[in-house]
Amino acid sequence: MNFTDTHCHLADAALRENLPHILTAARKVGVKRFIVPATCPQDWQSVAELSEMPSEHGQIRIALGIHPWFSDGIAEQDFTSLEAVLARYPRAWVGEIGLDFYDKTQTPPQRERQIQVFSHQLAIAQTQRRRVIIHNLKATADIAAAVKQTGFAQGGIVHAFSGSAEEARVLVGLGFKIGIGSLLLNPNARKVRDTLKALNDGDFVLETDSPFMLKKEINTPANIPGIAKIAAEIRGTCVEEIAKVTERNADALLGR
Repeated sequence: MNFTDTHCHLADAALRENLPHILTAARKVGVKRFIVPATCPQDWQSVAELSEMPSEHGQIRIALGIHPWFSDGIAEQDFTSLEAVLARYPRAWVGEIGLDFYDKTQTPPQRERQIQVFSHQLAIAQTQRRRVIIHNLKATADIAAAVKQTGFAQGGIVHAFSGSAEEARVLVGLGFKIGIGSLLLNPNARKVRDTLKALNDGDFVLETDSPFMLKKEINTPANIPGIAKIAAEIRGTCVEEIAKVTERNADALLGR
């Protein structure tokens, strides 16, 4: 069986120092492809360098963008720089971008700034025909509105999905795959389990969000088979079938 970790921060300091060992451990359990997103302009170069690693470490695809947590510090020049770095890496996606409205103390101007930064990056991705990786916390309606308003139609992944089946269907209808990941390792995460059960085979991909999501240890891509096993139990099928459908879905995204 082969797997793709569609969201892993391999350039993060917690993984980068031991990256060859981490990738070898992943390959041993069948995880041979990796999508690595950036979060801010300061890490674009370190993420971009991963795309140049020798192929024996696995197939690494990158995404370059501005995470919503960094929206307040972004200037117009950063968008120009993003366009330039994307031009240098024609296979890169745009990400990790999106909206995070989890913090209820956020002011309306802070939320509006997130929407502006997200929408600007969607427009860049549409112009350059790039897929996107979207961070979405408590913001599905606003994400859908921004996608429609910008005319974005290149598809991508809404990663680490934690919303309802209804929200997932809205995003799938806009051309996105749903990233199912390490939340499944938490038996109390009922909503994502119910959502996964409701999705069609063509709607989801697997991810870890390494090195994050686990409380007592550093998460790594080698945890993908464990996530697939739980996904199989939830959907009443076998791990081999989960590997088959999620690889087919990843192939569809990575095909260009």
